[in-house]
Amino acid sequence: MALISVGLDHEHVSRDLLERATVAEHDWGKVLRTLVAQRNVHEAVFVSTCLRTEVVATIDLYHGAIEDITLTLSEVTGLDRAAFDSQLTVHFDRGVVTHLFLVAAGLKSLVPGEFEILGQLRRALDLARDEQTVGVELTDLFHRALAAGRRARAETGISRGTTSFAQASVSMARAELGESLAGADVLVVGAGQLATGVARSLLDLEPAVGTVTIVNRSGARAEALTGSLEDPRAVCAPWSALATLAAGSRLIIMAIEADAPIVTRATLEGATHDTMVVDLGVPRSVSGDVAKLPGVRLVGLDEVGSRVREALGARQGALDQARDLVRRDVERFVDDQRARGAASIVREMRAYFDEVITAELSRRERDLDAFSEAERDVVRSVVRSVVAKIAHRPTIALRDAAGTDQGARLSEATRRLFDL
Repeated sequence: MALISVGLDHEHVSRDLLERATVAEHDWGKVLRTLVAQRNVHEAVFVSTCLRTEVVATIDLYHGAIEDITLTLSEVTGLDRAAFDSQLTVHFDRGVVTHLFLVAAGLKSLVPGEFEILGQLRRALDLARDEQTVGVELTDLFHRALAAGRRARAETGISRGTTSFAQASVSMARAELGESLAGADVLVVGAGQLATGVARSLLDLEPAVGTVTIVNRSGARAEALTGSLEDPRAVCAPWSALATLAAGSRLIIMAIEADAPIVTRATLEGATHDTMVVDLGVPRSVSGDVAKLPGVRLVGLDEVGSRVREALGARQGALDQARDLVRRDVERFVDDQRARGAASIVREMRAYFDEVITAELSRRERDLDAFSEAERDVVRSVVRSVVAKIAHRPTIALRDAAGTDQGARLSEATRRLFDL
């Protein structure tokens, strides 16, 4: 079996296509079940975030797997098959490893070094386990990618400063609004990981903001988030109060998944003062015509990411160090996989020889009738010794070449020669 990753990401497709191809997390299980029902897909992990919608899988046939995955993405997103033509980014075998390790390290994020992607990849793997669509190979790959991601952040300066959309959006608002944000009422829409980061960053601001109100479709989750913040300025409000709160807030940060815009022009037409709206949702949770209202400043993910990239000059050395660290981790993973492959084929080859010896001795049992039991043991020992000597050199060659291209060729030749 081979490794493949197929998907859309912010580096290669338009924001519009990414939004239309985004799959809500509660639907990831359906995607996984559909994927492994396909002819050419054996194991699969699926992740869909604001920056990527992607399948990582073990497969048999390369082109057949791409076709199966594309059809699945078309089905679950409701997009025509043609929408994916020439838009999908595909990685194969070693390329999958390199790609996933870079993603986990935050080196393919709009905000390099951001932490959210680690949680998203962990949840994707956990869900694949729950759905029983992942085995040893993909589990090991994701565990090693997550470890590489944590190491890149711990051993380089990539995670210093602004390292998340939450921090970036709050820092941007603070820079633009200045002193007018001091004591101001702020509205955070959402109660997930991103909203939690936003709320914490807001409460850490100096000078301090006024009230940080959390609104979420699930009132229980909004209450849980508010309680976890342990700050009297953090309060929650019912979903029905969103429009009223939005009209009275100096800053609104949208950190929620939505199938359609939640904040519209009508929502903010009654605003009593200038309002800044930061939309971190994919698809967009704020309608574009809001920006046409006087006194309303609308900021999207692209602008947040652009602002952060402008400030990354001083961290270029850290980014290079992180890339080099990831490259070394990829090499170690590939070497380990090849070494395990060599050990596996050596076991299979020796098991094959043992089966041949056992079958042949059984077939020739009558020819040994005149032998005593001790003499039979000698015959068996000689046969096994001869076969072991024949197997010795191929075994050494396979082990010595493990982790190299030559080793891969020897393994393939061994499988073909002995029909393993």
